[in-house]
Amino acid sequence: MRIPIKFTAFSGVALALAASIPRAQTPPMTPDIPKEFVEPTETHDYTRRVLAIPMRDGVKLNTVLLVPKGAKDAPILLTRTPYNAKRNAQRAVSPYVAASGSMLDEPFLEDGYIRAYQDVRGKHGSEGDYVLNRPLRGPLNPTGVDHATDAYDTIDWLVKNIAETNGRVGIIGSSYPGFTAAMALFDPHPALKAAVPQSPMVDGWMGDDWFQNGAFRQFNNLDWIARQMKAKDGGEEIARLSADDYDNFLRAGTAGAFARAAGLEQLAAWRKVIEHPAYDSFWQEQAVDKLLARQPLTVPTLWIGALWDQEDIYGAVACYRAMEPKDAGNDRNYLVLGPWRHSGVNGEQRQLGALKLPGDTATGFRLGVLKPFLDQHLKTGAAKADIPPVLIFETGSMEWRRYDRWPEAGDGRGGQPLRPLFLQPGLKLGFERPERGAEYEEYVSDPAKPVPFVPRPVR
Repeated sequence: MRIPIKFTAFSGVALALAASIPRAQTPPMTPDIPKEFVEPTETHDYTRRVLAIPMRDGVKLNTVLLVPKGAKDAPILLTRTPYNAKRNAQRAVSPYVAASGSMLDEPFLEDGYIRAYQDVRGKHGSEGDYVLNRPLRGPLNPTGVDHATDAYDTIDWLVKNIAETNGRVGIIGSSYPGFTAAMALFDPHPALKAAVPQSPMVDGWMGDDWFQNGAFRQFNNLDWIARQMKAKDGGEEIARLSADDYDNFLRAGTAGAFARAAGLEQLAAWRKVIEHPAYDSFWQEQAVDKLLARQPLTVPTLWIGALWDQEDIYGAVACYRAMEPKDAGNDRNYLVLGPWRHSGVNGEQRQLGALKLPGDTATGFRLGVLKPFLDQHLKTGAAKADIPPVLIFETGSMEWRRYDRWPEAGDGRGGQPLRPLFLQPGLKLGFERPERGAEYEEYVSDPAKPVPFVPRPVR
C-alpha cells in the first residue's frame, strides 16, 4: 500500500509541534496536616512550658512546667520520672490547670503552685544515657553525674530562670520517682525545702522491686525491664505463649530461661540483676537507706509507705529509720504508712479488694496531711502544719494513729509501748513468746506446683 509522502511529512511536523507545547502543570494538593499547629490558649488559666534544662555535663533534660496564669511568689513542686514527663503533665486536655495535672496535683495547682515534671536522663525527651537506678557518683558510677547532681542542677536552673517562683522547691514522686526524690537529698540544693518520697525504690535486694529478702520477684519485673529498657520511649512487654503466666513460667522452668527466650540478656539492666543474686557490694553500695545514714538531715522529708505495697514496701520505713537518729528536734523526719496499694496514695483509695476503708483515705490524706506539710515548707508565710512525726493507719480499728516516733513510741492513746506479736499453736496470735518445742505447722513447697497469690489466669 502506498502512503502519500506529503501527508506523512505533515503528520511528523504536527507531532513535533504538539510535543513542543508545554503541558499545563497539575496544581499540588494542599496537605491537610500543617507543619505546625498552634493550640489556642486564650481561655486557659495556665501556661505550659517545655524546657530543655542543661546539666553540668552539657546534657539537656526535658522538663514540662504547668504555671497558673497570674502566679507570683509561687513554690515549685518537682517530679523526676522515667515514665514520660509530657504524659504525666497532661491527665486531660483541658483549659483548666487543675484538670491538666494529676489527681495528686489538683490542690496544689488550684493554690498557685508551679508543677514541674522532668524526664530523667536518657528517657523520652531528655538527652544522655539511661542507667537503671543510676548509683551515686563513686565506685559504681565513675561518670560524675547522678540523680543527685541532676536534681541540684535542675533546681538551680528553675529558681534562677522562672520569674514566678518564690525560690522554694519541693520534690515528690512515687516508686521510681520516689527513688529520684530521695536521691535529691544527697548534697541538696539550698532551694530544696521539702521532699516527699512515696514508696521509693531504696534497696533492690532487701525488699524493693527486684528481690524481697533475696527472693526474686518474677511477676511484673521481667515485663517492667522489657518496657523500660528496649527503647528510649519504652518497649513492648514480653510475648506470651498463653494468657496465664502460671503456665508460662512453669513451662519456662526458671526466670532466667523465661528471660533468655524473650531476649532480655541483650539488656544491661537485666544482666546486672542476674549477675548479683546475693547481697553483695553491688546492692549494698547503692542502698539508699545505708547511704542516707551517712548524710546529715537538712531537708524536711515525709516518707510515705503503703501497707499493701507489693513492689516497694521496704524503702520508706528503712529510710525513715536511717534518718531518725539525726532528727534532734523531731521536726524534719516524718513517716506515713497508709492503707493503700503501690502508689495508691495518689489516686482514690476507698477499698482494697473486699476490704472497705472509711472513705477515700488517699484524698483525705493528701488534703489533710500532704498539702499542709508542703505548704509549711514551700509557701511564703504559711502556717505550721498540725501533723505528727509519724502517722500510721491501724487496719483493725480502721483509724489513723499518731506517734512521736516509730517503732519505739507509744500508741497515741495512753503511752503504751508497742508490743511484739507471736505466732501461736493452733493458727493463733498472741503477745506471749511461745515456749521452745511448741507445736508447729508444716506444708509442702513444690516448685512444680506453686501456689498463686492472685486468681488464675495470672497476668
